[in-house]
Amino acid sequence: MSDSPNPTDDQQDPPFEVQFAQRVYRLPPYMFGRINALLYEKRVAGNDVIDMGMGNPSDPPADYVMEKMCEAVQDVRNHGYSKSNGIRNLRREVASKYLKKYGVRLDPEHEVMVCLGSKEGFSHMCLAMMGPGDTAIVPAPYFPVHTYAVALASGNVISLDVANSEKFLSNIAYTCEHLYPKPKLLIICYPHNPSTVTVEPEFFVDVVKIAKKYGLMVISDFAYADVAFDGYKPPSFLSAPGASDVGVEFTTMSKGYNMAGWRVGYCAGNREMIRGLGTIKGYYDYGMFQAIQIASIIALREGDAAVEAQSMIYQTRRDALVDGLHRLGWDVTPPRAGMFVWAKIPDQWLKRMNTMDFAMMLLEKGDVAVSPGSGFGPSGEGYLRMSLVENENRLRQAVRQIKGCLKEAEAVMA
Repeated sequence: MSDSPNPTDDQQDPPFEVQFAQRVYRLPPYMFGRINALLYEKRVAGNDVIDMGMGNPSDPPADYVMEKMCEAVQDVRNHGYSKSNGIRNLRREVASKYLKKYGVRLDPEHEVMVCLGSKEGFSHMCLAMMGPGDTAIVPAPYFPVHTYAVALASGNVISLDVANSEKFLSNIAYTCEHLYPKPKLLIICYPHNPSTVTVEPEFFVDVVKIAKKYGLMVISDFAYADVAFDGYKPPSFLSAPGASDVGVEFTTMSKGYNMAGWRVGYCAGNREMIRGLGTIKGYYDYGMFQAIQIASIIALREGDAAVEAQSMIYQTRRDALVDGLHRLGWDVTPPRAGMFVWAKIPDQWLKRMNTMDFAMMLLEKGDVAVSPGSGFGPSGEGYLRMSLVENENRLRQAVRQIKGCLKEAEAVMA
């Protein structure tokens, strides 16, 4: 017989405690939780919310891309594991696009890698390059993954404002001069999400010079390479002389090709950084579904006209939204590229509430969902990011609903 006391009904086991890794606690708070929760509630209740919050393309891929996908799915050879770095013909097509569009020669074997969307590739590249004590410079306001991926890799983040490109470069150099140990990684994003700032090719020449001077590795997030307006051609970081010596570039088929849910991205540039990414990916995945890769080859090979047409659609939507906001008296600069308008909230409203509360008011009272700029860091306070995924009529209706919402709120506050 055991000498231990018998358990009684009054005794209860202590609650089991789940302990996360420290990297989870280092993540910044998720700023869009309130917006997403209310958006979900409204949709469940049957409200017709005009959603300009997320850059989730609403237009379909080209017919010939979907047809090729259906054909490839029928081939039983495409249903096994694929290579984690992507099939050779897709990597060759990526290299071909870089040569044709940017004049950049890439070795498809060692300087191109296919990713499960550029976000996955970017995150795993940070895991390959960063560790405890390492520091990355990121643009501010920042796209969340630019800081989250560094934090998950146990690195530190220094954010520098991108509004003035010359000042941004100067601040990078100053940070490298005065921080010890020096930053290890520079993350750049042009056309910039969320602020829509764009640069000319000379900017990247200066980036390469700074990177070589201070030993910085560079990651260029080129997600909006294929969406540009008014004749502007977004330059590739890799087109700058010596860029492949210091960094890589991530691009995606989500935007210009309307293939967001397909999760097709690719990384190009420095072969050692790509080798590091491949090492991480080799432990995490068995590659992308081969049928998707085959359809992506056709999209890249035959999609120039479709991508150009999609940019014109976004330009028309941009004009409709910007014109409407101008009529409301808002201070908005028409973007030259990307899928968003970065709109400054009128001063009379900023005196009354912060950006998050303003965005919540538009959703709660006006049935219009937008992303508050504060969700992209402190430098985004005072701005809204409005996506161009709704059609022109819906965007004009959104402006009318914003006008009505603010008029009603003004009357209540008077």
